[in-house]
Amino acid sequence: MKRLVLLAALCATGPAIADHDFVVRARLAGTNEVPAVSSSARGAFEVRIARDGLSIAYTLDYSGLQGQVRQAHIHVAQRNVNGAIVLWLCGTPTNPGPAGTQTCPATGTVTGTLTATDLQVSATQQVTTFARVIEAIQDGVAYANVHTDLSPGGEIRGQLGSRSGH
Repeated sequence: MKRLVLLAALCATGPAIADHDFVVRARLAGTNEVPAVSSSARGAFEVRIARDGLSIAYTLDYSGLQGQVRQAHIHVAQRNVNGAIVLWLCGTPTNPGPAGTQTCPATGTVTGTLTATDLQVSATQQVTTFARVIEAIQDGVAYANVHTDLSPGGEIRGQLGSRSGH
């Protein structure tokens, strides 16, 4: 009887779970960069992909960077490979990003919402639609990173879409 009640409860929550956004988290660290960076900086990144696939809400938090922040993005590439920028998270006067890109703080939190209008097409990787970026995130072949003046290729990085969150 207990099993039947538990099974009924799980079945009842199934539709509610399906109604939630797809959430992915990543831990950012220098050792995740390619090539690895010896940095004590840390970061956390979370994306919430809307059910309709039309937007991605994000929160990026970082601290302890050794260099001055220049920019932060989402790139498409599997772990241990560098890929093209597809979405800007924030920029600076040195690297401002496309019109409307918010300014990166020296340390702290950046939040926002991205849509198809924010897409930076990567023709060489055939990432030409927002739906492809969402697919890459869900498949674990996208990453977020924060670039600094001391590490222009990125000081900290975290792979998205993986079960382990990094």
